[in-house]
Amino acid sequence: MLGNAEMVTRLVLAGVMGSVIGFERERLLWAAGLRTHMLVCVGACLLMLVSAFGFSDALGQKNVTLDPSRVAAQVVSGIGFLGAGTILLRGEVVKGLTTAASLWAVAAIGLAIGGGLYVPALAATGLVVGILVGVKPLEEKWHDRMPACELELTVKAGRLSIDGLSEIVGPEAGRVRRFVVRPGAEAGLEEVTLSFVRLPKARVAAIGERLGRDPAVVQVRSRPDA
Repeated sequence: MLGNAEMVTRLVLAGVMGSVIGFERERLLWAAGLRTHMLVCVGACLLMLVSAFGFSDALGQKNVTLDPSRVAAQVVSGIGFLGAGTILLRGEVVKGLTTAASLWAVAAIGLAIGGGLYVPALAATGLVVGILVGVKPLEEKWHDRMPACELELTVKAGRLSIDGLSEIVGPEAGRVRRFVVRPGAEAGLEEVTLSFVRLPKARVAAIGERLGRDPAVVQVRSRPDA
């Protein structure tokens, strides 16, 4: 059985580790920021302490066994509900997955501290902060290499829908960020703007060629600098 001082030390350390990761999320103004990460880490640590040491009085009784991993397993699955609350779907773009993952990692760090695994907890904290801060510029640099590209189509009115686009383009239709339809300059025609994200220019050009062969498409124009 741990002493009270050791338990309090673990809880305080969990709060500190949670704040280090939460500060990075707070800096980016996410809903799950500093306080949320601290609370998750401290709560996970406390649950681990309760799981490991909270039932010591019952261990002396006959036919009573203790499995400290049961509460920890429930924390791992239960934190998913909190993480799901940080995920937003805006059109075809999902936001908040990184914050949800950081909450899950913070809960694991809290469990590690509660179990007395200080070195792994400190190492995990450093790795998580390094991933959140250091990898993001690399991601942005990679995304800048593949900026959004647009195709402007002149099509026969009512002949091209989102479902029809999926049949022509195939799986790459999932890369369409915008599908805008406007009345054309001539009667019976429509102007359609397709904006693709994270697709090389060559693949967008190939999609334009496939669309150009469709009977409903009158003209295809490319805007790679969009």
